[in-house]
Formats: sequence, C-alpha cells, structure tokens
Amino acid sequence: MALILCIETGTDICSVALVDNGELISLRESDSGRDHAKRVGVFVDEILKQNDIQPEQLDAVAVGEGPGSYTGLRIGVSFAKGLCYGTGKPLIAVSSLAALTAVAMEDYQAGILDVDNWDQSLLCPMIDARRMEVYTQIFDASAKPLTEVAAEVVTADSFADMRSSCKNFIIFGSGAAKCADCLGATLINVTPSARGMASLAEQKFQRKEFVDVAYFEPYYLKDFVVTTSRKPLF
Repeated sequence: MALILCIETGTDICSVALVDNGELISLRESDSGRDHAKRVGVFVDEILKQNDIQPEQLDAVAVGEGPGSYTGLRIGVSFAKGLCYGTGKPLIAVSSLAALTAVAMEDYQAGILDVDNWDQSLLCPMIDARRMEVYTQIFDASAKPLTEVAAEVVTADSFADMRSSCKNFIIFGSGAAKCADCLGATLINVTPSARGMASLAEQKFQRKEFVDVAYFEPYYLKDFVVTTSRKPLF
C-alpha cells in the first residue's frame, strides 16, 4: 500500500490527484488554459490540506513523463522533483499515453462510454502535436501496449494494419478529433487526468520502479523548437 501524489501537466489540462493503494482519494484539475505554473502548487496544497496530510506522509510522488507539451511537462516534473527533494520521497514516472488509456478504460467500465465491441477493439490515445501530427501508442482492449510511443503524421493510411485487424479502432485525447474523419475511426471523449495514473503509479511503487530525482527528464519525443515571432517589438 502506498500514498502517492500524482501530477499530470503535459497538455492543456492541469491535474493533481491523491491516490491510496491505487484508489483515487482526491482530484483537482483545470482545463482553463496553460497556466499550470500557477495552478499545480495550489492544487497540491488544497488536496493535502483537504485530506489532513503533510507532504512528509506521502510515500512517493508520481508525474506524467510525456510525451506532451514541452512547457507543461517541465512545469509538472520540476514541481514533482522539488517535492521529492524536500521530503526525501521517491519519484515515479508514468507514461502520459498509458495514463490517458487508463482513463478511457475506467470511463468505459463505469458506463460513461458507450462503445460497441470494446473487447475486440484497439485503443489509440492521441496527444496533439500540431497540424496533423500526434503523439500516440496503440493498446489492446485490456490496456496492454502493442506499439512503441511515436510521433505520427496522420494520413488515411496510418495504422492501416492495426485498423484492419480489429472490430473497432478507438481514438481519444487532445489530438484525436482532427484525425477521426481521416481514419474513419471511433472517436470518444476522453481527456488527460491524473486519476489515470492511480493504478499505474501503485504498480510501479510496488516494483520499486523509481527514477533518479536529479537526472530524470520528461519524454519530449521531439526537440523543442524556438520560432521567431512575426510581431514587431516596437
């Protein structure tokens, strides 16, 4: 059993959850824009106070490792590292795509999602990477990964073999809507949330799969590109 604080900031959603033995206790999140630097600390403070928990009582801190927004990931990871340094607790890194898939699984099992042939479906979480590119990975209906994480420029031919091998190819996440018509896939409304990290973080804690607090870096997948603004400075 472990008391774990989970932080996910890799997209437009800033989300913080408190998890005990793999079960969600408390959740704070906002989709009001990328002001994560202002919100993540407030959410953590609110959750700990609400549950009368001191940071030192945590067993670990888990953070979404990406892929996702360069700035968002850095904010979440930096905050998680600071908390681990201050409390001496271990840091757990959880794949943001695996966590997003866990949210989809949870919503389906709760009856929130009405999807045909789920047991014979393939799940394809997509995190927007601008234009027609997404960060993605394919999972089976039990959330077992079948491919590696990749940056995919989506065309009508994308995932052709995988799509033809299943009853239903299900896409979701911030990059999914723009790809639905192109792929002829089933689009469901599932958004990133720290609650998707609950069981994944617990499993990693039990296996002692911790990352080095000093050297861990988010999984950006692509290099950060600095662009020159076209707006005049004066």
